[in-house]
Amino acid sequence: MKSAVENLSPTRAKLTVEVPFEELKPSLDAAYKKIAQQINVPGFRRGKVPAAVIDRQVGRGVVLDEAVNQVVPAKYIEAMQSAGLEPLAQPEIEVTRLEDNDILVFTAEVDVKPQFDLPDYEGVEAQVEDVEVTDADVEEQVEALRERFGTLVDVDRAAAEGDFVTIDLRAAQDGETVEGGEVSGMSYKVGRGGMLDGLDEALVGMSADEEKTFDSQLVGGDLVGQDVEVTVKVTGVQEQQLPELDDEFAQMASEFDTVEELTADVRERLGRGKRLEQAAAARDAVLEALLEKVSIPLPDDLVTDELNARRQNIEQQLVFAGLTMEKYLEDEGQTTEEFEADLDRRVRDAITAQFLLDAIAKKEELGVDQNDLSQHMVMRAQQSGQDPQEFANHMFEHNHIPDLVQEILRGKALAQVVETAVVKDASGDVVDLKNLRPDGSVGEPAAAPEAEEQDAETDDSPEEPKEDDKA
Repeated sequence: MKSAVENLSPTRAKLTVEVPFEELKPSLDAAYKKIAQQINVPGFRRGKVPAAVIDRQVGRGVVLDEAVNQVVPAKYIEAMQSAGLEPLAQPEIEVTRLEDNDILVFTAEVDVKPQFDLPDYEGVEAQVEDVEVTDADVEEQVEALRERFGTLVDVDRAAAEGDFVTIDLRAAQDGETVEGGEVSGMSYKVGRGGMLDGLDEALVGMSADEEKTFDSQLVGGDLVGQDVEVTVKVTGVQEQQLPELDDEFAQMASEFDTVEELTADVRERLGRGKRLEQAAAARDAVLEALLEKVSIPLPDDLVTDELNARRQNIEQQLVFAGLTMEKYLEDEGQTTEEFEADLDRRVRDAITAQFLLDAIAKKEELGVDQNDLSQHMVMRAQQSGQDPQEFANHMFEHNHIPDLVQEILRGKALAQVVETAVVKDASGDVVDLKNLRPDGSVGEPAAAPEAEEQDAETDDSPEEPKEDDKA
């Protein structure tokens, strides 16, 4: 077999493959056997029809087509591997010449991974925000803990922010109640937000048995985003009474004996959480700094497909959240053009990062074992709220395992880059990422190999005889 490559662009190649006819012989034999099983010829048993008879009955051209359909995919893969090309999509294949007992020639156009020079990825410099746990952060967490142990008490006064009210709601258009737009006896915390625009403002100052009407927009259902007239009636007002913040509360709400110990633990847990957030930010910052070092041509079709997929995903999430795209853009302070430009930039960065991390993983000869794959599938299942076994079965059934393996390799490649990176916080201090534990605490630095060897040599010294040995 001979093959030649024509680079139509940095991301698209055209292969011309010539296959000598003798290399079609196994496929021809297989084609004759297959056709012999499919036809009935008087005087011959099924599957035992000679090739010459098949040629007369169905035609030599049919056999050749069957053989070509079998041989072309294998020869295409062989040609791609020989040329060192990695396809990104299904090829467009065309048989340009087929001469019986002579030669088969076909072409294949396909998007391929672009070639680029791998930048120096050791010692990448990046910056992140400081880890800062304020007194306000601690107070907020302690207050939330107090609220968990709070009690609701009926009050004979107007509702204020923070109170719990029992309400009846009715949403109407042109005087008619909209479908699913009526609810009774619902408990609601004034000031919580996230339900109907204008509801919190209406509730403040209302007492039991009072009623108000205000204009709003629906946030769910078939009429999402449409104007409605909302009538709300308060049937009860309750005040949340919180326990005193004292040692007795600390003992009731935690394993600690004093408020000081409880508060210190809250501060420590917040610090661990913020360190994990900082580590995630460092990971993103290092990748962003690495992307600035390289320029990789991207296939137009790949970018377009990813743009469409992400746009569709965003639209679905907005529907689930009861928002329209117009409302979302308004809340984000973006125009449609700005949204599209930002989405295009993020898609291009993501695809560039994939190519870059794939190249690093290949250079570093990173691998994936069964434990890596199992842990990754469990994590993905948890993220999507699925049963791990069902998720794994789905991945195997739909041949998504290679995609998962690639995800793991990219993660390992980025982790290796981050490990050698120099990340500083806004104060100029180096962020310790290597010794960060999964719970957000920072462990002791690992002993250097030289020190371990010296310790081993020290441990090799003869032991002091035990008393029994002396005896």
